[in-house]
Amino acid sequence: MIEVKSVSKSFNGQVVLDNVSFNIKDGEIFIILGESGAGKSVLLKHLVGLIAPDKGKLFINGIDVGSLSERKLLDLRKTIGYLFQEAALYDFMNVYENLAFPLKEHTRLSKKQISEKIKSILQLVDLEGVENKFPSELSGGMKKRVGLARAIILDSRVLFCDEPTSGLDPIRSRDISDLIRDISRKLNCTTVITSHDIENSMRIADRVMIIKDGKIIALGKPKELEASTNSFVKEFVL
Repeated sequence: MIEVKSVSKSFNGQVVLDNVSFNIKDGEIFIILGESGAGKSVLLKHLVGLIAPDKGKLFINGIDVGSLSERKLLDLRKTIGYLFQEAALYDFMNVYENLAFPLKEHTRLSKKQISEKIKSILQLVDLEGVENKFPSELSGGMKKRVGLARAIILDSRVLFCDEPTSGLDPIRSRDISDLIRDISRKLNCTTVITSHDIENSMRIADRVMIIKDGKIIALGKPKELEASTNSFVKEFVL
């Protein structure tokens, strides 16, 4: 489904990604862990074509992301859901309007179909009856759920989540992590998450990758990483 081949990236001489290669399987929940500044979010931005690598290539469903024109890149992005770290909801739109926006832009659904789709998607994220609320009226956890609803409303088969538990208390962090896992399973989408939330990541991931200073330090199933003899990995996950 997703393949990263020998990707390197530097900013002003500072190496952020250093010859990174890995594959993500179809339908897998793949979590990228690392310290702040390790290159997690930069890697995610490469996958959606927001940043071009200095070297290497990235493929989604066999498509070379870096070779696409802006128009073709836009078409690819329509198949990818993206949950931003701060949810990135439009403050001047209520929940209904936030969710309706991508449907109006990228589909030919009728008003009735859009309304039914929004109602269904809000049920899926356990947020029924909030259509008329504005982002300022929502808690942090609710904003994340609306952001997740918007990310999957176009029936995306790929879901990218950038630090989805950032700013949430432990209970809400566990709730949103469980919700992402459950939705990924239900929709059978390939989910890539960047996170610093070690506990929840090790609990919901199929595989975990740890990066440090732009390099892959470890990659495997949670239990494999917990059994690692690498001193940094041991200190990081335990």
